[in-house]
Amino acid sequence: MSSRDLAPPSVVILVADGARPDTLAAAIDRGDLPALGRLREEGGLHRVSSVFPSVTGPAYAPFLTGRHPAPAGLPGIRWFDRAGTRTRWPGHARSYVGLDMHEIGRDLDPAAPTLFELEPHHLGALSVIERGPRPGARVAYGPAFVARAAFTHFRGNVAGWLAIDRAVAAEVTARVARERPRFTFCALTGIDKTSHAAGHDAPAVRDAMRIVDATVAHLRADAERDGRWPTMHLWIVSDHGHSPVHTHEDLAGLLRAWGVRTRAHPWTAGPGHHAAVMVSGNAMAHVYLDLALRERPWWPRLRGRWDWLADRLLARESADLLILPIDPQTLEVRHRTRGAATIRMAHGRYTYELASGDPLALGPLRGLDADAAHAATATSDYPDALVQLAAVAGAARSGDLILSAARGWDLRARWEPIPHVSAHGALHADHMMVPLLMNHAPARPPRRTTDIFASAAHALGVTARGEGLSWLAD
Repeated sequence: MSSRDLAPPSVVILVADGARPDTLAAAIDRGDLPALGRLREEGGLHRVSSVFPSVTGPAYAPFLTGRHPAPAGLPGIRWFDRAGTRTRWPGHARSYVGLDMHEIGRDLDPAAPTLFELEPHHLGALSVIERGPRPGARVAYGPAFVARAAFTHFRGNVAGWLAIDRAVAAEVTARVARERPRFTFCALTGIDKTSHAAGHDAPAVRDAMRIVDATVAHLRADAERDGRWPTMHLWIVSDHGHSPVHTHEDLAGLLRAWGVRTRAHPWTAGPGHHAAVMVSGNAMAHVYLDLALRERPWWPRLRGRWDWLADRLLARESADLLILPIDPQTLEVRHRTRGAATIRMAHGRYTYELASGDPLALGPLRGLDADAAHAATATSDYPDALVQLAAVAGAARSGDLILSAARGWDLRARWEPIPHVSAHGALHADHMMVPLLMNHAPARPPRRTTDIFASAAHALGVTARGEGLSWLAD
């Protein structure tokens, strides 16, 4: 086949929500996932860093906009609208777990176009970022599907989620074969749902991975049959990892026990509250203080009144890292046993200055650009820590205290629809490192999930600006 006979380039992003690199690799090694195994041989299985908080919803922003979520308006699954400009419900609280899910597109920075907006011939399925899909280009959308998904979620019906994945995958593969969109985005959430319920390597998780594998096999067979495979870019990626939970700690309950009038989901309304606890994942939390203030106060203004709270939180076994935003370019990071340090970002360069210790166990780092900052941290327990912490701490909608939980801890009371035996959201490597499979070998190693947007824009020939780099070019 000559180059002029080749089909136009297309991109398919398949999100295996919640998949860990090691769990996926082990399943491939066992022979459970033959279609993914072929991709590993052809384009490789890469470990790339996700974003903080490592949680569904915000972690989709890199895929579709190339932006880190917090500066783009999505600091977490839940956040407190201090300015009171975005929320309509009492309590000025936002939660994308429920009706507010459909506000994500409105909350997202309008200066961050999605791939749906950039490529008109598209198909989208189960994307929590729905800004841009044209009429008729959505799969698993509408009142009937939302009702089915909500019923399944709130019953904690794991088998029901696998059935939803199968139904979504079947419709997506059929429509890709029929319509041949240039850009397809499909999220399959069964791995995440089953991991929360049973652990990241449970038999139900393996069943969910097989659905992903079957979807890839169908997409490939169809593309090979009609000659689209050489120019199709098929990427399987996760938005976050998972790790086991041994203890649930009700963070909002702690603050109330310490005498702090505290709002938290699902009950966020009412007068006289001093703090708002917004948990994501559930291994991280934004804590907002002095709620009557409508502009972000920054930690130096709060320190005198609330330093005791920072100390008490960090003394808990549930705490791994505590982040204190000093100003838009500066933050203090504290570890429960390893002391404190300062991260500064200026002119696109990052500095990590030790103060009373080395909380990230990196040693001092100075004047690193984003690439060098990633390289210096990628194999540490806190991948891409400098870039990720600077992004979330400096964002206008983030908390005044930001807590990343220690391994094994979940920061919400144990009343979730599916009681969590595995969780995510934190900055540590189990949650931050995700698998990326592709059907063509990259020209350069992928690093971050923001590179997916850059690579998709490159493949599709659309002009876009994001924070990642395309792996399709040296």
